Amino acid sequence: MARIKHITDGPIYSTIIRLAWPVVAAMLLEFALHITDYFWVGFLGTPEQDAITTSMVVTWTMFGLSAIIVTGLTALVSRAVGAKEESKASFYSKQGIIVAVGLALLLTTAGLWLTPSILRFMKASPQVISLGIPYLRIFFGGISLFFINEALGAVFRASGDTKLPTIAFSVGTVLNIFLDPAFIFGWGPFPEMGVAGAAVATIISVFATFLVFLGLLLRGKLGFSLAGWHRTKPHLDTIRKIFRIGMPISAQNLVFIAVYWFIIQIVHHYGEVAGAAMGIGNRMESLSFLIAFGFSAATATMVGQNLGARKPERAARCAWGSIKIVTVETFVVSVMFILLPRFIAGIFSSDPAVIEIAVDYLVILGLSQVFMGVEIVLEGAFSGAGNTVPPMAVSIPGSIARLPLAYFFCFTLDIGINGVWWTLTITSLFKALILIFWFRKGNWKKKKL
Repeated sequence: MARIKHITDGPIYSTIIRLAWPVVAAMLLEFALHITDYFWVGFLGTPEQDAITTSMVVTWTMFGLSAIIVTGLTALVSRAVGAKEESKASFYSKQGIIVAVGLALLLTTAGLWLTPSILRFMKASPQVISLGIPYLRIFFGGISLFFINEALGAVFRASGDTKLPTIAFSVGTVLNIFLDPAFIFGWGPFPEMGVAGAAVATIISVFATFLVFLGLLLRGKLGFSLAGWHRTKPHLDTIRKIFRIGMPISAQNLVFIAVYWFIIQIVHHYGEVAGAAMGIGNRMESLSFLIAFGFSAATATMVGQNLGARKPERAARCAWGSIKIVTVETFVVSVMFILLPRFIAGIFSSDPAVIEIAVDYLVILGLSQVFMGVEIVLEGAFSGAGNTVPPMAVSIPGSIARLPLAYFFCFTLDIGINGVWWTLTITSLFKALILIFWFRKGNWKKKKL
């Protein structure tokens, strides 16, 4: 277990950077993918962009459910690695993959059946629904490999290796960036598929990522063996432990996303142009979100391994170090949103109505980026400790409060679509401040798994 060197001993900031930069690099590629597919779909028209925005809420839901596996595995495997218990790390990893496969098969079945109802629920226009149905059904068809990839990525990162999963995910992301326009517009030998082509490109890329992970495992790059995982019998106590640790974070993510299912109904009250503008803001906000997630993953690994090595004070210093770094990054993004909103919006749309709404969204969003980054890093710190209830207790009420607040701003105060953007910014601020207070109390240091 040579890769735990410096995680439980040695300099903190350089170790944070060493663990975080591969994940951040992968996240920046993911950001490039987000803006690339939205950029290309923008050439098809505003309804097509709204179809991607509406479908985005569904894909977020899948990410939220995958957090059950990622969070549970990160806490259990990192704690086992920190305690130098290789057999436990292997056992937990195999059980996590079993959970990933089972959960994904259930979601594929449900998703293929419910896709039309989902889009109608979000009050999308008939044209947006017709565009979104093939996109989502193709996405659901490949969800099993997506979940397996997320589980394997969590196992590698929890073991202290953030570079190899970054390589795996980067291969898929780069491939996706090139395949997007090919399948959307029918370049060369590829069929012209429009919006659905973006989903086909994604599924092919997810399969490529899986092949890279498979190659890494066959070459023994993990540090402990996962051989025979497909013959491993489910261990109900371990599966319950994964769910017990992962469910609070997943629940808070799902509530956050469920609120968005209703928020997008409010957005659609102002038409397809508002939906397209929201897509621009969401994709630009992912610049802060994905980089913060990279440091959150590094923080979870460092907190988990240091607690496994019985060094709780070092675990705390690692978390606060990550927060300081992410605060600088998100502040830079905030300045960019506030000073250059019209330039940014113009990259993605030539529709003046879409640009005007997106400009306001980016300026208001710029006020909350630092707080969002702090919230994400602290979620990683709590998760690494296996103490996932505090972020859930903060996030769920904060997310639910967005609905009445958005209705109040938009319709009671009659400030229009900007009421949605102010709601998101204000609630992000309060969630971050409460999490800072709770983390400083230090009860997470005593969490037993």
